[in-house]
Amino acid sequence: MPTPYTVADVMTHDVVAVTPRAEFKEIAVAIERWKVTALPVVEGEGRVVGVVSEADLLPKEEFHEHRPGMVEQMRRLGDTAKAGSTCAEQLMTSPAVTVRPTATLPQAARLMAEHHVKRLPVVDADGTLKGIVSRADLLKVFLRSDDELAAEIRHAVVEPLFPVSRKAVKVDVTNGVVTLTGQVHDAHLVPVATRLAQAVEGIVSVRNHLKTVAPSTDTGA
Repeated sequence: MPTPYTVADVMTHDVVAVTPRAEFKEIAVAIERWKVTALPVVEGEGRVVGVVSEADLLPKEEFHEHRPGMVEQMRRLGDTAKAGSTCAEQLMTSPAVTVRPTATLPQAARLMAEHHVKRLPVVDADGTLKGIVSRADLLKVFLRSDDELAAEIRHAVVEPLFPVSRKAVKVDVTNGVVTLTGQVHDAHLVPVATRLAQAVEGIVSVRNHLKTVAPSTDTGA
């Protein structure tokens, strides 16, 4: 079986973070300097208590020229409150949406999609910051070379699945698209090969052209 990549395999270990007492301008400067869209907010020995993002800072600019009316204040209580905030503790989204280093990449991707975030702080069992994983990090697996992908499919899929006919199976990978050709003995394993090959991190799609060898009718008479 292919070994799934985890968040630990692709995350960024050096993370810029701020404390709850970090001031508005300090946060804005850090976001610009480090070219990120959000910063983990940590306290104590690195426990993540929230995340402050560009979106959390924007209401201050949005309401800079005019004060919101009563209806708008009621409709956008969160944004109007942030417009008057001056530090990370007041601006941050808390609790933070985090992920563990052992989570698979699909699990991290689902978290991002469900919570509409672009990056996730990576924390250990105690909630201590260990890294950060972004959408771009999750796409790193698609940078694997075609030769590397072909070698993994042969080793993790073809050889264990077709030990007898493995030499008759050809694996070609072009731009992340794998094509399986050749003859095998067990028709039931052909769709299994497709599923396992698709599970290899970095594979874009699978074209399975494997054919089954017809059973011999020779009785030896």
